[in-house]
Amino acid sequence: MSFEELLELQNQVGTKAYKQLANGDSTKKQSSRQPACIADKHRPLEMSAKIRVPFLRQVVPINKKVARDPRFDDLSGEYNPEVFDKTYQFLDDIRAKEKQLVKKQLKKHRSGEQHERLQQLLQRMEQQETAQRKRKREQELRLAQKRERRALAQQGHRPYFPKKSEQRQLALAEKFKELKRSKKLESFLSRKRRRNAGKDRRHLPLSKITELSSSPATVSEHMDS
Repeated sequence: MSFEELLELQNQVGTKAYKQLANGDSTKKQSSRQPACIADKHRPLEMSAKIRVPFLRQVVPINKKVARDPRFDDLSGEYNPEVFDKTYQFLDDIRAKEKQLVKKQLKKHRSGEQHERLQQLLQRMEQQETAQRKRKREQELRLAQKRERRALAQQGHRPYFPKKSEQRQLALAEKFKELKRSKKLESFLSRKRRRNAGKDRRHLPLSKITELSSSPATVSEHMDS
């Protein structure tokens, strides 16, 4: 079409419609020239040039291993001290053998760094044994109380659940009985008296007077006040 015919067509149709017709023809021509591109699923991943590529990026997804602690996991079941002691009762024999071995080694090393290390190890073993015996006594006491409550419930009585303070008193009474049976009550009471006397001595007014007398400036200030 000549230029005059195009101007005449623009006047007849309108400028807006004329531009749409002209652009539509050009896009159709361009699309007809370009072949259709089919996306390949195995093509490499295209990263945008506007975003900075990280130094460490996850190319292949990795299944992260989650650590599981059986002590705090519900899959391991609930902790029952009675079942635990029965299951691992063989450890008591192993601990006793280890203690005898440490004592033999302690006789060989009379002094030095090795002697101190073995002495600390033996002391820690004895403390663990004492704590284990205490825990077993408390466990036996709880079981005895449970049996007593069960027997009372079978007889038709209302079960009584002692408070924590009462449980501590019962445990203390049982401890005194055990000390009396083992003839260690007097030594325990003497240590207890010395400890309490040391605590009371710190709160006596005489100690404050001796502290004030050690510094004359403080004594003069105290007298002036």
